[in-house]
Amino acid sequence: MPADNGTGLVAMSSPPPREPSTQSPAEPWPAGEADLARAVAEAAADILLTIDGDGIIRSATGSTLPRLAPGKGWIGRAFADVVATDSRAKAAGLAAGGDPRLMGAAELNHLRTDGSSWPFSYRVIAPADRGLRCLVGRDLAGVAALQQNLLEAQQAMEREYARLRLAETRYRMIFRSAPEPIVIAEAATLRLVEANPAALDELGLRADRLAGVSLTSLFSPLSGDALASVLAAARHSGEAAEIEVARAGTTRRTSIRAIAFRQDGAVHLLVRLGITPSDGAGVATDPALRHVHGMVEQTPDGCVIMSPDRLVLHANRAFLELAQLSSRHQALGEPLDRWLGRPGIDLPLIQGTLADHGVVRNFPTIIRGAFGSVEAVELSAVTAWAGETGSTGLIIRSKGAQLAAPQPQRGPALPRSVEQLSQLVGSVPLKDIVRETSDVIEKLCIESALDLSRDNRAAAAQMLGLSRQGFYAKLRRHGLGALVDQDEPA
Repeated sequence: MPADNGTGLVAMSSPPPREPSTQSPAEPWPAGEADLARAVAEAAADILLTIDGDGIIRSATGSTLPRLAPGKGWIGRAFADVVATDSRAKAAGLAAGGDPRLMGAAELNHLRTDGSSWPFSYRVIAPADRGLRCLVGRDLAGVAALQQNLLEAQQAMEREYARLRLAETRYRMIFRSAPEPIVIAEAATLRLVEANPAALDELGLRADRLAGVSLTSLFSPLSGDALASVLAAARHSGEAAEIEVARAGTTRRTSIRAIAFRQDGAVHLLVRLGITPSDGAGVATDPALRHVHGMVEQTPDGCVIMSPDRLVLHANRAFLELAQLSSRHQALGEPLDRWLGRPGIDLPLIQGTLADHGVVRNFPTIIRGAFGSVEAVELSAVTAWAGETGSTGLIIRSKGAQLAAPQPQRGPALPRSVEQLSQLVGSVPLKDIVRETSDVIEKLCIESALDLSRDNRAAAAQMLGLSRQGFYAKLRRHGLGALVDQDEPA
């Protein structure tokens, strides 16, 4: 308790004298704080080194140090000697001087036991009035790996960009050089986005005025429903079958095919306008040729133009109906003998006859539909030349109404029935029954081959898989030698 000194005032006792500090005012770290600071530095640093004024390492610690210097291998060595050769100059400068309190960081490389470089970032902490300095090292391997990954990703992006730029260039070249008119429109608005030069010429458009042109304005309003259905089918399934529509302002009809694709988050339509050979510039300007093209398309008989290698160049609607095809696109560029005649027999025979005589009339054959139907037809063919290139035009007429009419036969009646043959069992040896039946069938096959080949014995022998000499021998055997005498060499 404070004491009364008789004056009515309470005398306050003076505070006890403070013990003199044991810490020198010149010492940078107060007592106890130096250990704390060191513990914090060791926790924050991957490597913590203490070096003297000569750059010699006096202490070393850190989580990564054992993988660089097992044991105390660095203690007593110059700091410049424990770094890679390319970092020694910077290490010597870092250990020799700088800001007395805090120096900027320097990136140095150590060597792993396998000889590879290990990057570190060092910062110097130099307490005042001390000969010792601390080097705080941070592992940069993760940063280096991240930088390497970033560099590789950037290089990959550059390669991908170069690839896309090359693909874009190729697309532009193909798009611009395509002979068929092609337009690209937005699926939502049907506004034209782009058109290749062939489309610009065909449609009479300008490249700088495509933005305000609607795809539907290119075609006749009478084809509006068909056009809307094919575009809707393309948007729904990605691709629509080829159809024919009427062009705006003209009586010409054009086949179109639409394909949907996505670009920049929006759906676009690529519309290809099919231009047949008769739809070229000459047809567009010559009224007579336009009438001929219209007649060929409307004729009830199938009309086909075939290349020398028997590929379909053009086919009218009647042929598509005979072949059970839904669009012209399914036939163009395909082998004609896929549908017409016996593969490898009829068309080569027709080409051979054209080469010899220039024309074929009323050649009997068959046409096979895409859905399995087989129909008897007869055709006439002629070769048309354009310079040195020749193509074959065929007129194909269905004989479906004539199938019920009796067919002429060159020889005797058909073979005996099964019942008739069975009646011979027991009275005639089996070998005789078999021989007689085989002879009748063989004769009928020869006669059928002669009928189909129009008495062309070389073609008939090919149909039957016989040599010419063997075929002539069978003709004589079956009493058909008169046919041989017509042109057999003497």
